[in-house]
Amino acid sequence: MLETTLQDTPRIDTPEGVAWHLATLTGLRPHLSPMLETVGTVLPRVNPKGFAGMAKVICGQQISVASAAAIWGRFSVIPGALEPDTYLLLSEETVRGSGFSRGKFLTLRAVAQAIAAGELDLDHVDALPAEEAVARLVGIKGIGPWTAEVYLLFCAGHPDIFPAGDLALLKAAHHGLGLDARPTIKEMIGLAEDWSPHRSVAALLFWRYFAALKQRESSLL
Repeated sequence: MLETTLQDTPRIDTPEGVAWHLATLTGLRPHLSPMLETVGTVLPRVNPKGFAGMAKVICGQQISVASAAAIWGRFSVIPGALEPDTYLLLSEETVRGSGFSRGKFLTLRAVAQAIAAGELDLDHVDALPAEEAVARLVGIKGIGPWTAEVYLLFCAGHPDIFPAGDLALLKAAHHGLGLDARPTIKEMIGLAEDWSPHRSVAALLFWRYFAALKQRESSLL
């Protein structure tokens, strides 16, 4: 773990914030610099915050980017779909008509119920240290680590999140770090701890590196 703390660092929801974290991280961990040289500029990926952002992440669970975009396009225009109180008034038939599965309908309903009951404050969660924030979100039925981590990274701009279970990140680490084999999730968590509190830009860097590597040497992946 690096010496800077979460409170000392900007969010990663602006190009300036991403650039600051990358410069700090690669300055302290120069073995990551060749990956940055390969990909060039790394930009933030920003989604809506709060309930709407969580809805978009849940929408994208375990489906392709194209399918998620199509479903989100239909879901997001349903009147009341993007606010917790009004989402609770929607019927399962209406939500599933957009392409949501029953599981996703129920997961988002659990989120809406927790917010409406005052049991979940996403603004508060967004400001927590990474492990505490993830733990708070996975306490909601239907939300697993991937959903929690992707929400915190792309919607909250949390600076210290690394979704170690993401296959693209594992493949990027295998090649970008010169490892003998693709790391396990447990091994990836251990590797990423060394980049805290800058794990989010490490994840952005690895995703960009994976995309560049896949285009150049797809047979390796």
